[in-house]
Amino acid sequence: MVLLAWPIGLLVWANGMLQHTPALSGAPGTPGTTYLLAGSDARGDDGGVAEDGTEGQRTDTILLLHAPANGPTAMISLPRDTFVEVPGHGPAKLNSAFAWGGAPLLVQTVEGLTGLTVDHYVEIGMGGVSHLVDAVGGVNLCYDGDVNDPDSGMVWTAGCHDVDGVTALAFARMRKADPQGDVGRALRQRQLISAVMGRISPGSLALRPGAQVALVDAGTGALTFDEDAGVLDVARLALAFRAANGADGITGTPPIASMDHRPGGIGSTVLLDPEQTPGFFTAIRDGSLPPGQVGGVPTS
Repeated sequence: MVLLAWPIGLLVWANGMLQHTPALSGAPGTPGTTYLLAGSDARGDDGGVAEDGTEGQRTDTILLLHAPANGPTAMISLPRDTFVEVPGHGPAKLNSAFAWGGAPLLVQTVEGLTGLTVDHYVEIGMGGVSHLVDAVGGVNLCYDGDVNDPDSGMVWTAGCHDVDGVTALAFARMRKADPQGDVGRALRQRQLISAVMGRISPGSLALRPGAQVALVDAGTGALTFDEDAGVLDVARLALAFRAANGADGITGTPPIASMDHRPGGIGSTVLLDPEQTPGFFTAIRDGSLPPGQVGGVPTS
């Protein structure tokens, strides 16, 4: 009875701990299950970004995770500066949608860009990332370069290192010292997600109830979900993460035409390839892309 009661009790407790925010558009569903994840930096949050004069929130991390009915699961990084049409505001950078209208407007904008209806939204408080990494006992991360970046706080010697939450957060936020900019940052963010998921092993947690409680506490503190999400949806999200980061998954970016597109009035933006992008997201939806890396910085 104790063996049965503990996981049920943990599940009920975790479900009650979930934080929710209005996010979904109510648009007709599309095949498969689509998750939109936004890394949110709230000014002054514990462990997040220090006060710098910017009010409210911004999102520097936008990930589209899609599990099709058949075919490989895909985790696609959408650069924050992607040039898009924001409903009610016109042409702008993608992360402007979050600044202007929070989760609901970001969801609508991504749906317009991809043609995929977002089934679940997850907001990741960047301050909470540090606590989540510490809850799994740290992670091993790799970067092939020496870094001393005062903006993110990342100080790194080329190679792989076991790191704690504070260092992992800096690793995920660093952009200006990366020759690939936002695309390079997206690669490191996906690496961090993969490392955390690799540490969350049911076998390693089964006989460690204290670790289970610490992980649930850190996870629910770091994450905010859409109004319809429950703890089982969170479990499905974790499985989708694992699938996308596995050998049979897809990771990368949409096809990029230019990393320095200047349409006027909004500075430098990332221009997705107008000819390839619609077919790319259709293939993601249908599960017809082969597993592996996609997109990245254009070579010419």
